[in-house]
Amino acid sequence: MDLGRTPSAASPRRARTRPTRSQTRERILQAALEVFSARGIAAASVNDVAAAAGMTKGAVYSSFASKDELVLTMMEEHALQRLTAALAGFEETADVHAAIGKVGTVLINAIHTDAAWHRLLAEYFALSYRDPERREELGRRRREARSAVARALSRIAEAADVELPLPAEDVAVVIFALSNGLGIEAGMDPDAVPEDLITRVFELLLRDFLTGVQRSRRAALDTPSS
Repeated sequence: MDLGRTPSAASPRRARTRPTRSQTRERILQAALEVFSARGIAAASVNDVAAAAGMTKGAVYSSFASKDELVLTMMEEHALQRLTAALAGFEETADVHAAIGKVGTVLINAIHTDAAWHRLLAEYFALSYRDPERREELGRRRREARSAVARALSRIAEAADVELPLPAEDVAVVIFALSNGLGIEAGMDPDAVPEDLITRVFELLLRDFLTGVQRSRRAALDTPSS
C-alpha cells in the first residue's frame, strides 16, 4: 500500500464522450454502404449492418425504422452529395465552360469509383418493381432528391439572369438519368464511358444556357461599380 498517496491525488477518471445522434447515423450509413455493397441488399440484414458499425441492432433501429428506410436514405444522401459537389463548380468557377468541365469531372469520377452504388440502385429498383409500397417510397425519395438539384439549378439561372433550356425539374431528371445510366454502362464496360463524355453531352444540351450565363457574367464584370 502506498501511504504517501492521498485520495485527492488519484487521477480522475476521464468521462467517455458519447457520439452524437448525427455521428451515429453517419456511422450506420457508412457501414450499410460497405455491407450492402459486399453482400447485396437482399442478402444482407440489419444485424450485419449493426455488426459492421460496432453497434446493436436496436441502435440501428433507433435511427432508421426499417431496413428499407436505411437503404433509401443511404442512396438518397449519396446521390445528393455527389450532385451537390458537381453543381458547386458553377459557384466556384467564373468561366462557365470550365464549370461544366468540373461538373463532368466530378460525375465521371463518381461513375468510375462508385460502381457498387450503381449496382445497389439497380438492385433496389428491381426489388421494388413488384412491391407497390417500396416502389412508391423509392419514387418519393427520388423526387425529393431531384427537387433539391432543381432548386440549385434555378438559383444558378436566377443569379446569372438567364433561362434554363428546359424547366429545372426536367434538367434534374436528365442529370440523374445520365449519371445513373452511364454508371451502369461503365460497370458493364468501363471503356465505353470516356472521361469527357458527360462534359460533351452537357455542352450539347446546355449550349445556349451556357452562352447566356457567360454573357451575363461578362456584362457584370464590365459594368463599373457605383
